[in-house]
Amino acid sequence: MKKSYWMLGLGGAALAASCASEKPTDRPVNVIIILADDLGYGDLGCYGARNVQTPNVDRLAQEGTRFVNAYATASVSTPSRYSLLTGQYAWRRGDTNIADGDAGMIIHPEQYTLADIFKDAGYRTGAFGKWHLGLGDKGGEQDWNAPLPSGLADIGFDESYIMAATGDRVPCVFIHNGRVAQWDPEAPIEVSYRRPFEGEPLASEHPELLYNLQSSVGHNQAIVNGIGRIGYMKGGGKALWKDENIADSITVHALNFIEENKDRPFFIYLATNDIHVPRFPHQRFRGRSGMGLRGDAITEFDWTVGSVMEKLEELGLADNTLLLVTSDNGPVLDDGYVDQARELLNGHDPSGALRGNKYTVYEAGARVPAIIRWPGQVPAGAVSEAIVSQIDLCGSLGSLLKAALPNGVAPDSRDGLDAWLGQDPVGRDYVIEQANDRTLSVRTAEWKYIETSNGPASYSWAPGVELGYQKEPQLYHLTTDPAERHNLAAEHPDVLAQLQAILEKERS
Repeated sequence: MKKSYWMLGLGGAALAASCASEKPTDRPVNVIIILADDLGYGDLGCYGARNVQTPNVDRLAQEGTRFVNAYATASVSTPSRYSLLTGQYAWRRGDTNIADGDAGMIIHPEQYTLADIFKDAGYRTGAFGKWHLGLGDKGGEQDWNAPLPSGLADIGFDESYIMAATGDRVPCVFIHNGRVAQWDPEAPIEVSYRRPFEGEPLASEHPELLYNLQSSVGHNQAIVNGIGRIGYMKGGGKALWKDENIADSITVHALNFIEENKDRPFFIYLATNDIHVPRFPHQRFRGRSGMGLRGDAITEFDWTVGSVMEKLEELGLADNTLLLVTSDNGPVLDDGYVDQARELLNGHDPSGALRGNKYTVYEAGARVPAIIRWPGQVPAGAVSEAIVSQIDLCGSLGSLLKAALPNGVAPDSRDGLDAWLGQDPVGRDYVIEQANDRTLSVRTAEWKYIETSNGPASYSWAPGVELGYQKEPQLYHLTTDPAERHNLAAEHPDVLAQLQAILEKERS
């Protein structure tokens, strides 16, 4: 079991006990992080999106502050989420690459997390949606038909309703508080990432069974809901999700949590699935964007944001809730399914004129949308150029709570609260970005340095993605060259050396 810590500043359990008698405006602020999946810097109306409409997120920006220099720590999901929740760069550990659906817990129960910070300050804590950080104590050995021996309750979450990994990976079931939701005893679950199960059809052999989405590259193993997946799975029965209902399931559980905890402070980590493949939004969103399934999935994400805003307003909690909307990494178009994401762009640029995509070393890989609203505390309708990073959410929100973090916790997380609240126009001196092959880069206010790499020029399973791995150092002057087209490493050896020294110091 996790070692127990007590927090200072807000009074821990005493705070929780007193909250029921307090008025909402008198109690500590609620905090909700809505984390989109594969949402690009240019995918929202308030960031200049074309064709797709995002009225709820746009309203959030009008009522809060929108950041133009906000960063995830990585251009892929698992390391990005690990860093957000732990305040530690994922590249400091060797087991934080993109996780299989049957990975063991990557955040270890003894680690102190963002959820722990809130829980020990007397908050109710909930996680809903995509997880992709492993479950159980050992990878590949989970018994999905029984309570998992370790899970989100061991890292600070009171309530959880999650996908074990992603929509394109098995197991295709929700996990509710450590057990498969709606588990079907008539269809016990077996999962493997090593070998198929006898008698179970594979997408590679039976494309005629892919009645919802055809696979383009990979995603040709287990078939669930007429869609090919990564990994092999048997059973599930009534517990198997329907992809078109995933957003509704996740959102409803989050809204119920808000309703149940309306009289006490709460923290919610709401990680949506919509824009990650397989993109298969509910029928009521189809055709809304004019850009096919990917655009419609963005519309569905906007609905989730709007539903949360509406619930907060209904319960009179909007003024006392800090709501942050952001993304885990940049966008990708063809990521394994035939959904015409590229063909139906019609002038839309998911990267917002930045270079790169998900997986890459360039800016569009890790620079993400970020909008924060807290009425009366965060400037409304403002645009901040401060450099902020999700690595600092542990330190910043801990500062908001006046929490005393145990020594060694969130070692890379700084107190950037003033920047996140729109009161510091500068923010960080630099941020570190991680690409899919663990190549690192350093971005300052003016410059971007990308270290050398022996990685490939492209991936066969991500057509059209320019990874940017090069055997020579790259240096870009972002002030005059935001699209990173002119490598100035040879012209500015002094700047190159300074940024290399920053990276060397961080690694030491």
